[in-house]
Amino acid sequence: MSGTPIDQDEPGTSRYLPIAEHGLIGDLRSVALVGTDGTIDWYCCPSFDAPSVFASILDTERGGRFELAATVPAQTKQFYFPDTNVLITRFFTEDGVGEVQDFMPVDGESGDSERHRLIRRVLCVRGSIPFRTRVAPRFDYGTRPHTVRMAGDVAVFESAELSLALTATVPLEVDGLDARADFKLSEGESTVFALDQVGGEVTPRRCARTEAEEQFATTVAYWRHWLSASKYRGRWREMVHRSALTLKLLTYAPTGAIVAAPTTSLPEQLGGERNWDYRYVWVRDAAFCVYALLRLGFTGEAEAFMNFVTRHVSPGDGKPSGPLQIMYGIDGRTDLTERELPHLEGHQGSAPVRVGNAAADQLQLDIYGALIDSIYLYDKWAKPISSDQWDDVCALVDWVCENWDQPDEGIWETRGGRKNFLYSRLMCWVAIERAIRIANRRGLPADLPRWQAARDTIYRRIMSKGWSESRQAFVQHEDGDVLDAAVLMMPLTKFIAPTDPKWLSTLDALTQELVSDSLVYRYDPLASPDGLRGDEGTFSICSFWYVEAMVHAGRVDEARLAFEKMLTYANHLGLYAEEISHTGEQQGNFPQAFTHLALISAAFNLDRALG
Repeated sequence: MSGTPIDQDEPGTSRYLPIAEHGLIGDLRSVALVGTDGTIDWYCCPSFDAPSVFASILDTERGGRFELAATVPAQTKQFYFPDTNVLITRFFTEDGVGEVQDFMPVDGESGDSERHRLIRRVLCVRGSIPFRTRVAPRFDYGTRPHTVRMAGDVAVFESAELSLALTATVPLEVDGLDARADFKLSEGESTVFALDQVGGEVTPRRCARTEAEEQFATTVAYWRHWLSASKYRGRWREMVHRSALTLKLLTYAPTGAIVAAPTTSLPEQLGGERNWDYRYVWVRDAAFCVYALLRLGFTGEAEAFMNFVTRHVSPGDGKPSGPLQIMYGIDGRTDLTERELPHLEGHQGSAPVRVGNAAADQLQLDIYGALIDSIYLYDKWAKPISSDQWDDVCALVDWVCENWDQPDEGIWETRGGRKNFLYSRLMCWVAIERAIRIANRRGLPADLPRWQAARDTIYRRIMSKGWSESRQAFVQHEDGDVLDAAVLMMPLTKFIAPTDPKWLSTLDALTQELVSDSLVYRYDPLASPDGLRGDEGTFSICSFWYVEAMVHAGRVDEARLAFEKMLTYANHLGLYAEEISHTGEQQGNFPQAFTHLALISAAFNLDRALG
């Protein structure tokens, strides 16, 4: 839980809450970030990648926000209603204690997708507290004008593309382009605010206290029922289950897509230019998510993603960068044109703010290994893949056999030119090796002699050209001696024995050069220029890979200490952004699926080693 002092006498002050001072709610179509001060400062409607309605996390003046807080000085604490994605922000004042319960009702996996509702219940649990709310939407990243009017006691915000209706159990008044209310609650009293997408067939509806209570109970029951399928019974249940609940929030129920993160342009370095839009389906990230969810017993999500792959990630694309794009829209679209939004100043002044992602056109050969490994695990742990799916796998493997030996942009999406990255070669080996396993186990038709020859050639190439005699380590790319944390995947993918002398020597080199108090840097951008200015923090997924690599190497005590240290870098709710700064602050898009799935995998393997 977070204990944040906030001065409520100055609503709308232009300061930024740190990235980590947020919780996440969602309805499997979109999410909202709720600050520890009670402000919703990120919300896209009706889907993850729709233009924002509230984006004050990217610009406090122009972004739009939904403020809801005590109007007297207060300490705040934030936590999740146990085993759910219902978020509670508590306000402790001299005269009383109040709380805001934030949630988005989940209308089932494939329910009424036209209904998008955000509910905020305010309760006074002790004494009495004055509250104030201001709802200030700024449509389309703050570029599209809107009007606001009262329709009876409902405030209706209308823009060209989207309209929202705010209902409340206290009187609302229009204030310029916003709606506001001041109210005081005494012990036992509550009030409710509900923000609905309206238009077309969807009309504003009341949100009386009883309806809000029913939707609260239904939402709690949904999340608890979902989590009850988890098979994890290890030492870190709370963190693992929070990670699972977070991964579930990042799934787009209509298609089975899993986004890399629900935000755009949260900076990897304050004031730097490493700001990217992560609201898309990276084949790599989503495939690794499938592994983590299957590990815990969530086969439904794995099946939904496999269906997304079958429908949208077709080997027939035939683009110069490969038969597959590295990422897709949540609806399967392939056009993710990147553009900048110069009118937004960026989080704490970190411009540019970008939407879309130009990396969609890159060649990243490692995605084939991630994808086919997830198909292999799904076939083994969930249900056998179909004959059509096997035909797609064969087409992909044939392409990999033909194309593995070319430079690419690599897992870290560098913009400094293509190289012969070891990790890309490694995952091409995984792609072929896992397909061979499926064929052998299921007796499926395959060009095994060709596949085995390609697999063995890649293996020998990595062992000869990926090894640096001078560094006594496996390195980032051929013809270089730069270290890269991505090689931590070598033993995790079973490419090399975790106690092989060459691997242990590599692990020692990585520990010496890229590890800082259990935190792991991806690589040194000064030693390996990536085409971007500025530096970055440690990469949280690499820190969890490091834990796993040490477990497999038999260094279990060191691994456990590193894991426990990593847990201290989570925010007050157990959530992680992409990176951790030199001072321990969360950096980058938040929360990041990659980090949470790596936490699950590390916990699972560490538990097994500890017995």
